[in-house]
Amino acid sequence: MIVRPAAPSPAATETLSRLRGELLSVGLTVEVVTRPSLRPSDGSSSRAWLEQMAAERRVDGALDIVDTGVPAAVDVWTFSREPHRSEVTHVVAEPGVESSLERTAIRSVEVLRSSLIESRLGEDERGDTAGPPGSARVVVARREEGGPGPGAERSPPSETSVRLGLELGGALIVSSLDGVGPAIAPLVRVNAAVAGPLALQIEIAGLGTRPEVSNPSGRARIAEEYALGGVCLCGPSLRRLRPTFALSAGVLHTSVEGRADRPAAGHSVAQWSFLLQASLGARVVAFSRYELSAAVHAQIAEPYVAIYVGDEAVTTVGRPTLGVTLTLGAWQ
Repeated sequence: MIVRPAAPSPAATETLSRLRGELLSVGLTVEVVTRPSLRPSDGSSSRAWLEQMAAERRVDGALDIVDTGVPAAVDVWTFSREPHRSEVTHVVAEPGVESSLERTAIRSVEVLRSSLIESRLGEDERGDTAGPPGSARVVVARREEGGPGPGAERSPPSETSVRLGLELGGALIVSSLDGVGPAIAPLVRVNAAVAGPLALQIEIAGLGTRPEVSNPSGRARIAEEYALGGVCLCGPSLRRLRPTFALSAGVLHTSVEGRADRPAAGHSVAQWSFLLQASLGARVVAFSRYELSAAVHAQIAEPYVAIYVGDEAVTTVGRPTLGVTLTLGAWQ
């Protein structure tokens, strides 16, 4: 459970939000309660209060955010019922580092997970059948004041597994600058974070509206679908607002449905093209652990498509194509 103070600092609020997201992403149950505003002044009050809470609510671990105005720190607590004991590891943020809150959250959760696994293995060796392996519940507590200083023990960094992100939204596609109106299409984007902000990305868009071009000889409706894969600077981060950049390549499918007045006849054609795309945008944290993303895109198709109505070339598609996307996504 997350224990909220009456008046948390902005850094503590962000740390709490990121810790909650990390805990949920690894499948741990998180609850929210409010820490009492009054507590004993002796130095053992935090340990006594957390041990009592752990016993009453049957929690196995706690992440206690130290909110004292100094660089963010987290006390990682684990509790054992038989024999009864509690252990704590102090994780301190690195001052002056841009991603220090993100690193602190990841470190804290990794320390907690390793401690819980070690504790569970010890229980299994003793034949403890109090609960199934992996059934840990976690408390995230935040101090109003006081707590250990920044000079306490710091846990070493840990490697994390690949995280997956899913985005759903829409794309506004301007496939030509000489007469074709914009199209609106649904979009799906899958990300796989591999190293810090670097991620692999797959993007698919299509089945949208079909703009039309015409001349006195007839009309043509244009439909486009594309699939792209590439890399992006868009991995999970604790920053509320951050820029993103992506380079990708894939395929573009352009289909044209021609219509003409009698006695002329229209016909339909389609073309596959190789597609390159560059994107620049920004992401902002929205709705707790979700991210709202907006980006502009430039695409070049080879071969590009020239559309004729009668004997007249009325427009070209894919030299270049411009787009704007808006998506809502989350990391797992």
